[in-house]
Amino acid sequence: MPLTNKKKTHARVSEYYGKILKTKKDLKTSACCTLDKLPAYVQEPLKLIEEEIQMKYYGCGTPFPLVLKGMKVLDLGCGTGRDCFVLSYLAGETGEVVGIDMTAEQLEIANRYLPVQMEKFGFKRPNVRFYKGFIEDLSSLDLPDNYFDIVVSNCVVNLSPDDPIRIPPPPPK
Repeated sequence: MPLTNKKKTHARVSEYYGKILKTKKDLKTSACCTLDKLPAYVQEPLKLIEEEIQMKYYGCGTPFPLVLKGMKVLDLGCGTGRDCFVLSYLAGETGEVVGIDMTAEQLEIANRYLPVQMEKFGFKRPNVRFYKGFIEDLSSLDLPDNYFDIVVSNCVVNLSPDDPIRIPPPPPK
């Protein structure tokens, strides 16, 4: 895909998730899971997540392994940080979570609630960091190689213009 199309895709996705969607009720899909369908070990920390973060959650499940204590986790396309905060809780203070998103509006919310969420979890120091960037260009973020134990992505990879599975649109008629 030419660079100009890649930038257009990034701009469209960022505009949609950062400016057009106001809450998850604005999504044009029913792919998101309801809380009662989530595993019990995820439901507990979800109850501690701030309402604004919950209302701007656009993922479609919980791609988290059961055992996360002390793990280093990378979340690709973290949005407002809902999954990062759940992962943070499950990884505990000895774990670490890094969230990557390209949407400034989403990251502003995640960073605004970072101290609140850490206090709710009873953590003395934050174990979460958020970075603005593209999931297909992680090298520009200077993340260490072979650092993370687990990488998760919650229905975001399909939005990448570099997704090798993407089926190109039909040619114009």
